[in-house]
Amino acid sequence: MSMATVFARRFAAGQGREIAVSTLKAAAARNSGSASYTSWTRTTASTSSSNNGAGAKAGSAFAASAAAAATLLGGAASVALCEKNLKDPMTVYAVNAAENAQRFVEVEENQEAAAAPQEQPSVVDESQENDDTYIAATSPKVAHPAPDMTVEEARLEAATAKAKRHSAGLKLFSGNGNMGLSLEVAKVLGINLGKATVGRFADGEVNVMIHENVRGKDVYIIQPTCPPVNDNLMELLLMVSTLNRASARRITVVIPYYGYARQDRKMQARVPISAADVARLLEAMGIDRVIAVDLHCGQIQGFFGPRVPVDNLDGGIVGIDYFGDKDLHNPVVVSPDAGGVYRAKKFKEGLTHKFDMHDIGLAMIIKQRARAGTVDKMDLVGEVKDCDCIIVDDMIDTAGTLCKAADVLIDKGAKRVFAFASHGLLSGPGNDRIANSKMEECVILNTIPSSPQRSANEKLTELSVAPLLAQTIFNIHAKKSISALFK
Repeated sequence: MSMATVFARRFAAGQGREIAVSTLKAAAARNSGSASYTSWTRTTASTSSSNNGAGAKAGSAFAASAAAAATLLGGAASVALCEKNLKDPMTVYAVNAAENAQRFVEVEENQEAAAAPQEQPSVVDESQENDDTYIAATSPKVAHPAPDMTVEEARLEAATAKAKRHSAGLKLFSGNGNMGLSLEVAKVLGINLGKATVGRFADGEVNVMIHENVRGKDVYIIQPTCPPVNDNLMELLLMVSTLNRASARRITVVIPYYGYARQDRKMQARVPISAADVARLLEAMGIDRVIAVDLHCGQIQGFFGPRVPVDNLDGGIVGIDYFGDKDLHNPVVVSPDAGGVYRAKKFKEGLTHKFDMHDIGLAMIIKQRARAGTVDKMDLVGEVKDCDCIIVDDMIDTAGTLCKAADVLIDKGAKRVFAFASHGLLSGPGNDRIANSKMEECVILNTIPSSPQRSANEKLTELSVAPLLAQTIFNIHAKKSISALFK
């Protein structure tokens, strides 16, 4: 029972009863925007000052508690679209997960029915049918008002409980890294982006200001650390710091593209492990969770401590849906290097499971680099003659390796060559190389903001990862499974 209800029952007679009724009217007036809230405040203040002794102290204490409840109630109503109306977006990934779960349940039920012996019908005791006993697992049963409560006390108790339920709602903010993707995620979730200023001072320093109350809220920040990497990274760090200082309950950073990911180990002496250093920076700012899409290498998840879980989403699930609808002839999934074989294998298994393509092959290209960004020699492992090849990688930077791999596949007799990558950096001549390559089509995700040059490239197709991110955010906020989205 809340403190406000304790005061209400203790001082139900006399002045306490009048203040309780008055408080409810004030709460309703405040929620409806009525000006009568001001007159209620003056009346309550004059009434409390007219009392003396213990009664005056008790009445004042109850008035303060009731006013606090009214304030909570008003605060809950002011975040209507961001919290109260949040519901499952039911994207294609959630639908697939539900269908898989239902199929699994049906299989289990059929197996149990076949294995169970036939039982004789038993007589059910009517006294047990009306038994309301249950086993509470994680969610306790909603407490009903005490039978000796008055109507006013019950309404006040319900208002306080409602304010508590809405005290930890969802807030979605975005930096300048990829505003288009953030707006699309907010649209799928059915909420508004949080009001914030993320700009620059006259000397180039990052200026961050949050214009909404985030105290006790679960906050999600969407900000890829794509080029300009350092600017976007500094925006993300300062936004996390600002929200922590504003008493946010929990901060989850959604990083569609994780910058510095390729520097994940020491390949030679006197070089940094930048991927780990970025993780330490984010962790030092006080983040609670990380959502990323196709990290360059899985061990980056281990650069964060055990108190900061990392969800590495498989962007290939978006590409699987796209290529599954194409008319492919003898498809072969190709990994452009030895490190990407596992990614290509998962892509192949996804096509096989979802679209019943059981004749998909797997190949690999072994490349020898002369230096960073320059490939000296390429060798093909596998058969691609008279096949449609799909090169699967996590990112495309300058597209030199990708275009040379396409040339090797065509020389080996491939019929058509497609490419899929989660992150299309397309630095320098990358866009022009793809436009002039022998590839049929190059498919990327919108984890990095697009440009007019990309839109003009007829061989470049951009898919949206917003439904996947939105469904992941909702599942985390609703404490649902994320792995079920990828089964």
